[in-house]
Amino acid sequence: QVQLVESGGGLVQPGGSLRLTCAASGRILRVDTMGWYRQAPGKERRLVATITSDGSTNYGDSSKGRFTISRDNAKNTIYLQMNSLNFEDTALYYCNADILALGFDGNYIASKEWGQGTHVTVSS
Repeated sequence: QVQLVESGGGLVQPGGSLRLTCAASGRILRVDTMGWYRQAPGKERRLVATITSDGSTNYGDSSKGRFTISRDNAKNTIYLQMNSLNFEDTALYYCNADILALGFDGNYIASKEWGQGTHVTVSS
């Protein structure tokens, strides 16, 4: 009923930039907090940044000062501008969203959805 689709990952050199996009689609009534998390090989998933529907943001320690999260509520889409990338930023980046959706039987369904992830590789 609801899905999140990430895009924008890829290979970048140290010091470079990437912009990730995550779009939510489906029978959506409301999208609350959305965010980005990442998981490096052999490590646990960690917070990158979150943003509420009114634009309040929260960043993980490794993201502060280099990454910027933004949001287009009309499109149910968030963006992550990543600058000054380094080797430690290599990971699978996941989008997450708290969504209220309309079920096919007309009821309301609240869920925390995850995307499939987009790879970011920082390499020289």
